[in-house]
Amino acid sequence: MSAPIRSSLALAKTSEGGQTAWALVGEAAVGSSWDTSIATQQLETLPVNRRETETYVESVMAALEESSAGRARTASGASWLHVQHVPARRLVTQLVRKLLALAAWEPFVQSPGPLVPAPHEGLVTVRPTSSREYRAYTVSWSGVAYALGAPAPHTPRYSAAPRRITAELTMEEKVPEPPPAALPKAPVVAFSWSSRHWQTLLPVLRELAAEGRKSVLVDMATDAAERCSSTGADAVLLHTPPAGVLSQPGTVPGLGLCSVNAPEAGDKARGRAVRSVAVGLHQVRLDRLERLAAAVMESSDGCTQPSWRATIHTELWLNDLLGQVGPHTVVVSNDTSPLGVLAVHSAQARGINTVLVQHGAWTTDSVTWPALHSRHIVVMGGRDVAPARAWARHPEAEVHVLGQPRFDTVIGLSRRAQRRYLEKLLAARSQDLPDQITVWACQPLSPDQLAAQADLLVAGMAEAAGRWGLVIAPHPAQNLEVFEPIRRTNHSVAVADGTIGARGCLAGADALVSAYSTCGIEALLVDVPVLELRLPGQRTLGLTEHGLAHPCTTAADVAAALDQLRTAQVPVTRDAVDAVCRWRGNSALDIAQLIVDRGRRALPEPDPHPVDALPRGKETEAR
Repeated sequence: MSAPIRSSLALAKTSEGGQTAWALVGEAAVGSSWDTSIATQQLETLPVNRRETETYVESVMAALEESSAGRARTASGASWLHVQHVPARRLVTQLVRKLLALAAWEPFVQSPGPLVPAPHEGLVTVRPTSSREYRAYTVSWSGVAYALGAPAPHTPRYSAAPRRITAELTMEEKVPEPPPAALPKAPVVAFSWSSRHWQTLLPVLRELAAEGRKSVLVDMATDAAERCSSTGADAVLLHTPPAGVLSQPGTVPGLGLCSVNAPEAGDKARGRAVRSVAVGLHQVRLDRLERLAAAVMESSDGCTQPSWRATIHTELWLNDLLGQVGPHTVVVSNDTSPLGVLAVHSAQARGINTVLVQHGAWTTDSVTWPALHSRHIVVMGGRDVAPARAWARHPEAEVHVLGQPRFDTVIGLSRRAQRRYLEKLLAARSQDLPDQITVWACQPLSPDQLAAQADLLVAGMAEAAGRWGLVIAPHPAQNLEVFEPIRRTNHSVAVADGTIGARGCLAGADALVSAYSTCGIEALLVDVPVLELRLPGQRTLGLTEHGLAHPCTTAADVAAALDQLRTAQVPVTRDAVDAVCRWRGNSALDIAQLIVDRGRRALPEPDPHPVDALPRGKETEAR
């Protein structure tokens, strides 16, 4: 997605009725008309305390849950805020950050007052991101004013970018649906909507197939590049939802959050006091916040953020599918975002066992919503047990340390073939091949964040001894256009094919650079040294804390780490690696045995191939 045009507004001190007010005005007009002002882009760069932000987000979400969770429910009783908690929480986080930034600006602290929206600026907009599909919604500054209670008679719900997205979805021609396929009975159903999901789950399903057990892999990806093309096993049926079920924009009747400018809406219309929640110096109106969240839920962004209407239709389809297949277990790699919540809720409402297989690293600052809903939670390493227990919502949740099935085949990666691929990429950029090659495993961050990381890496390589080349390995969901400015300005930088990714070339590298890509863990498993980028405000995998990576916050750190690698490597112990990922090459088999054993207990059924309980000594933790 191309980055939206950023607002050129400023916040300027004015007065209304003899009282101080702060108006959102055109930045170009500020110099001649207002003495005290600040550009909104500059205001957003003011530092805010992350812990304070998290505390206020929890407080706002709790108040929103109490005031409005029951306003709309799915057919099986899941509230809109339970299913849509992640997109709502992300929006709230953006609102809280803006309010705390405002409270950090001294002129506002000295003369607080209401905010006045800019006429015609949409309340909800999107932030720049390098993701092809995910829309990073945020509240505009007029949206902030609206949430604090300001009148907004001429303010639309959306800025231009979300309006364009919604219009494109509405105009999209619907593909005629084929007759529904008859689904076979199978003991296991797995859900995926990203390449990381099916790559994690498919090895487990293949192990089940090897023992004669059928399964259905439901691929709900709406990005063609994220879909599974084949399961590689006759006993694993690949199934997809009806065309367009996840692309339907629009809220549903009864949600009551559609009109942002209704003069007598919510509690005020019923003669009750308008409820609010404190965020620092400010009081956020919950009825206004509901409508902002509803605006996000109206525009469907496929599997990543389905609209409320798409959510309703998807749940009906899921219930029908589970009824046809009749599984004893539903397996997912994400039970926190909308589709994962729906799948697990639908399964548990039918008494079906649920298993979550962790597909990526967990850190306290990398999880949007610390909530896990499945009965059984399979984690990668020992360090994941404590957060899994803390985040588990199922009253009988069990946590199992069984590694990562996606990593089982890492040992088979060909160093020689991958090295040739890296050299071919760099040879196309320059005739002078480098002596050493670094692979940068990227994440779909904003263009500004990626540019900052790239500048640090390129400068560090230039300072290091010898000649280093850099190959950028995009994330599977990343828009490759974001790397063109980096590639264009440096001939020692190449970009790997998006379908190859870091996993397809990391074994051939002399070092891998990662902030929080799980390819950093895969690199450790094949003895490739890792440099962990630790830039302000950006999360990491936390490998440095286990002595498994070189911490890099500056270009000098990068240069020093690369120089050290020429003479010695960081010693890696089995215990340290096990803390991050228990890796023996048999994770898929262990998880398959867990599914069979626990599934049989949850919903007994005749089994032609009985499997003993988990082997003695299995590294399994019970909550």
